[in-house]
Amino acid sequence: MIRKLSLKPIGYVRTMADEDKIRKDKELLSEIVISKDLTEALDGIQDFSHLFIIFYMHKAFTEKISLKVHPRGRSDLPLVGVFATRSPYRPNPIGLTLVELIDRKRNIIKVKGLDAINGTPVIDIKPYDPLDLSSEARTPKWWIKLHQSA
Repeated sequence: MIRKLSLKPIGYVRTMADEDKIRKDKELLSEIVISKDLTEALDGIQDFSHLFIIFYMHKAFTEKISLKVHPRGRSDLPLVGVFATRSPYRPNPIGLTLVELIDRKRNIIKVKGLDAINGTPVIDIKPYDPLDLSSEARTPKWWIKLHQSA
């Protein structure tokens, strides 16, 4: 039986970029403002070049979640299960992005490439390990088509 979860954000995203720019600009700089009582948890983070940011897509709500979707709403792509996409409209709207760490000042980290809007609650931060890279990864043809036309 699945139990209800309760999570407390560790911080929030601060960015001036709009949703469209966030989706398209991988060079975009954002700040993550961590709760001051968690500042010590950032010690040593500056030794990593890249981080995984786990966040809650707090604006991704619809009346009914579709379990099957066309990726990015494109009808020229196949209808697939929502877990085979990166759609924000999912049973648990959790986002995960690999970012480059640019700077850290006290409880604020500056990152490049975060695709989260201003005010997004951050759930966790994890350092990227090159061992996370899979040399055997595969993707479907429609995924390649999606990114070639982006």
